[in-house]
Amino acid sequence: MQHKNNAEDCAEGTACAIDFTKEVEEKKSIQFNIDYLIPSIGILFLLLGIALDTFEASFFKFPVPLIWFGLIYLVVGGPIVLRALKRVAKGDIYNEFVLMSVATIGAFIIGSYAEGVAVMLFYVIGELFQESAVNRAKKSIEALLKVQVEEVTLLQDGSKQITHPRNVEINQIISVKSGEKIALDGVLLSDSAHLNTAALTGESRPDNKKKGDEVLAGMINLNRVIEIKVTRLFEDTKLSKILKLVQEAVGRKAKTQLLISRLAKVYTPIVFWLAIALIVIPMLFLGDAYQFQMWFQRALIFLVISCPCALVVSIPLGYFGGIGAGSKNGILFKGSNYLDLMTRVDTVVMDKTGTLTKGVFEVQKIQINKDLNLDFFLELVSALEQNSSHPIAKAIVSYSQQKSHNSQIPTQNVEEISGHGMKGTVKNHEVLAGNAKLLKVNGIPIDKSLQNITDTVVYVAIDGQFAGYITIADSLKEDAVQAIKALHNIDRVKEVIMLSGDKQSVVDTIAKELDIDRALGELLPEGKIQAVEALKAQGRTIAFVGDGINDAPVITLSDVGIAMGGLGSDAAIETADVIIQTDQPSKIATAIHIGNATNKIIWQNIVLALGVKIIVLILGALGMATMWEAVIADVGVALLAILNAVRIQRMTF
Repeated sequence: MQHKNNAEDCAEGTACAIDFTKEVEEKKSIQFNIDYLIPSIGILFLLLGIALDTFEASFFKFPVPLIWFGLIYLVVGGPIVLRALKRVAKGDIYNEFVLMSVATIGAFIIGSYAEGVAVMLFYVIGELFQESAVNRAKKSIEALLKVQVEEVTLLQDGSKQITHPRNVEINQIISVKSGEKIALDGVLLSDSAHLNTAALTGESRPDNKKKGDEVLAGMINLNRVIEIKVTRLFEDTKLSKILKLVQEAVGRKAKTQLLISRLAKVYTPIVFWLAIALIVIPMLFLGDAYQFQMWFQRALIFLVISCPCALVVSIPLGYFGGIGAGSKNGILFKGSNYLDLMTRVDTVVMDKTGTLTKGVFEVQKIQINKDLNLDFFLELVSALEQNSSHPIAKAIVSYSQQKSHNSQIPTQNVEEISGHGMKGTVKNHEVLAGNAKLLKVNGIPIDKSLQNITDTVVYVAIDGQFAGYITIADSLKEDAVQAIKALHNIDRVKEVIMLSGDKQSVVDTIAKELDIDRALGELLPEGKIQAVEALKAQGRTIAFVGDGINDAPVITLSDVGIAMGGLGSDAAIETADVIIQTDQPSKIATAIHIGNATNKIIWQNIVLALGVKIIVLILGALGMATMWEAVIADVGVALLAILNAVRIQRMTF
């Protein structure tokens, strides 16, 4: 059997984009249309013909059976025979269409009309089953395609213009109504927005954005009308790139799939010549006892049994199902070959910031002198830090605002000292906020024990006296602990390693909290490359997970590069083999499980198809299998393999 889509036109080992949208328009759902009507009527007339022949109806004598079954054959099998003739005209003799046509026409020649019709009829039904299975596998991918928006409201020269997002330029402003999807990546111009980000991150919880925040195509505006300044063209949005990767993914073939494709090209001519040998060789040895019709029938049965439908169909379908299952779980495999590679990963190496942590600084702890008021302390510090654009300063201001403290207090003589911190006057108090060097330069002593704190520390002095400190840290993602635990539960994964440019004490603390096997800190990008190269030199199969531009070289170097696709950099996403769209590290283990499940199902199909075929081939050659057993061996095994392949779509990971 051969799936009738443009995937078969892709060159082996290369990627090609498949236009799912067009296919969905052509066949939106499995309906009782002409494709299903013809086989259904064919089955009814086949069963009626068999009944008439069995009960020896008076009028059902030659040539009536030939005409009866011949008409059914022409209607049901005509398109297959026509396809076979087209292939032969192009010089392609050894293919499944020619094989099925020769076997079924041969059945008519020897008078096995019902068997010939049955083989072709069940073959066509098998194709419909396969198409149904492929459509089911595509559903999660098609859901992504529906996220793209076809119309956008462009604000230009004081008027609103409805146009396709492809016509909008960078820096132009678009308007998005409540309930509409955002069409293009950009920066929020409105004061705030309440957005559903599930299409990009998998999170059902709405996300609140404020003026100046980045918003992405595919997010849904949930409350009032908002305005966005476009920062990327339609074809360059994160969503467009992800969809392109998904469309290309099904064109990349795994080694198993390529092996079966090559095997089928060798296998088909071999069985053709073996079938001919089954007719000719007995003639040389049996002499007068040779019965041409008997050996010809055995050869035809041999051909029907040998058709490699189950292998040719179920293996690519299995990989397609794996890619679909990944998409449903927020994981994009750039090709079926990466599903195979995931099954061999024995070492997972992870970046820290943005992968295991949120990549956002947050206040962790505030410690002040006993004679100070916390509200007073926070007001002074946040008012001073309001004058800085440093991420640490923003974290303090954000924390203070969450506590309803006023950070808009007037400040005087503010000075930002590079590499040290902030200095200024707030409410007639001289305030210092920065590292230990800042206080030391101003002659303010700090207890040495405070310098052993692993987190980033902002020391504060008020009016020349040490007032307290604030610790700042990048908080862990909600599922970080679960992610490492899930990886440790996978038998093949022997070690989980964290690499980071952060100081070693911070890295060690996080590694201990997450139960990571080994952690290396204070690494530059080249240091990460050296660490991965050393692991590969030990013969390990490495999966590296990162999200930043500096992770792109290591992602490329690793056996399987995995990128955090929701918030990760474009460079990391472009170079990665697998993209975790939800930004959840727990999906790393899910990706491995999907790869393992896909691989298991595919090898089950290979063993099932080859095992049954070898047994029935031998029985057919010995005359112990009829054409009906041939039908069951061919179509039956193919249907079982297809049903097994689509199981992955129903699995929970």
